[in-house]
Amino acid sequence: MSGGDLETDVLVVGAGNAAACAALSAHEHGARVLMIEAAPEDQRGGNSTYTGGMFRVVYNGLADVRALIPDLTDAELANVELDTYTEDQYFDDIGRLTQYRADPDLAETMIRQSLDTARWMQSKGVRFQLAYGVHGFKHGNRFKFWGGGAVQVWGGGAELVKAWHARLAREGIPVLYQTPALSLLCDDEGVKGVRARRLGKTLDVRAKSVILACGGFESNAEMRTRYLGPGWDLAKVRGTKYNTGGGINMALAIGAMPTGHWSGCHATEWDMNAPPFGDLSVGDSFQKHQYPFCIYINARGERFLDEGADFHTFTYARYGGEVLKQPGQFAWQVFDQKVTHLLREDYRIKRCTRVQADSFEALAQKLEGVDGRKFLETVAAYNAAPRPDVPFDPNVRDGLCTRGLAIDKSNWAQKLDQPPYHAYGVTCGITFTFGGLAINPRAEVLDTAERPIAGLYAAGELVGGLYYHNYGSGSGLVSGAVFGRIAGREAAAKPSADR
Repeated sequence: MSGGDLETDVLVVGAGNAAACAALSAHEHGARVLMIEAAPEDQRGGNSTYTGGMFRVVYNGLADVRALIPDLTDAELANVELDTYTEDQYFDDIGRLTQYRADPDLAETMIRQSLDTARWMQSKGVRFQLAYGVHGFKHGNRFKFWGGGAVQVWGGGAELVKAWHARLAREGIPVLYQTPALSLLCDDEGVKGVRARRLGKTLDVRAKSVILACGGFESNAEMRTRYLGPGWDLAKVRGTKYNTGGGINMALAIGAMPTGHWSGCHATEWDMNAPPFGDLSVGDSFQKHQYPFCIYINARGERFLDEGADFHTFTYARYGGEVLKQPGQFAWQVFDQKVTHLLREDYRIKRCTRVQADSFEALAQKLEGVDGRKFLETVAAYNAAPRPDVPFDPNVRDGLCTRGLAIDKSNWAQKLDQPPYHAYGVTCGITFTFGGLAINPRAEVLDTAERPIAGLYAAGELVGGLYYHNYGSGSGLVSGAVFGRIAGREAAAKPSADR
């Protein structure tokens, strides 16, 4: 398919997790499907390629998890402590994290269909595994999983995208690379396709339905600054450089309704010397998420947040923005040896901004950009703060807290007293933006009168209304998969007479 205009039943814009789910769903419902992707083939998949692969799915016990991970052995399970993550628990987490602003209909659809969608993904060739060391630590002789984070895509985002594109090829669904969409083709009857640019030449792709699944605007420095605010143009981008808001802007241009938290985003702690955009050779390993066991230090040598407010799964997507607010847009995570065994492999990669010393005085000299004298005062005050006599436990909110500091640490507040001490330099890495297009539970894009725009559907990170202020890890892949699958089914069923 090269040269000239094209025609298909369902056109999917994007080639990541949500897009693949949409394409395969439309195909299994009898539609001819074509996908277009702005990136070249070796950078395909959008942010899905860069994700660690957490998949926040409902499970009502071991049987549900074992069905998703059939190669789990009895011997392996004997060393695992796994509770449940029910629909009610999922609803509670989404509500709490978004300050009860999440669209209830979209949240209900995502949560109630999460397990069935995971099984459907499994039937298409996606594999899952237990999230060892990510949302579960070994304590004593057993791994305990907490916070709804037991399930992870096997091999992370790179393997997920590889599995999806192997399936797309098997089903004969073509993907046109280096083909960014420019605008939607529409008339009074609805959307009829997309105008795109392929290898420098403009072409029209006519379609009975269009599904937008091409990401948010996190890679667009101008849009970040316009919507997120001053300073966000300085944030590093964790993933693809191709998510520049094109899909959102195309839909807004024909009257789609913007919705969601346009001044909010998913932003994490990212190595301060990481490149401006994601690096596929490193993936998501520039992240530094074990901060609940450290103290954070800014350029003034001061702590600036409660590192132990909650499990990292419920704070990491917000704390990157807190780091961005600090002088110089950086901070240092400071640990002692007692928790070294809890640090993920992300802390051991070669491309890691790390310093170590046998005393805090020596460490202070190595914390680039930090007021060393104030740092020593901060550490001394932290270590001297009163604490309850409770045991440290990384798998629960253990209540081991400080008392009397300007910012107390709520959990996991062990003293830093076992050298050598090690510190990691971090900045803000933005993952995706929360503002986007309004859709209904059928994944139809709505106009400003809240009516479906005929022939237009959306899924993935350009959908607004699900995330406000914060984010629970692993729910992004679930949202993309659930609404991508729905969008594909609905788009395939849409008769052309409805236009």
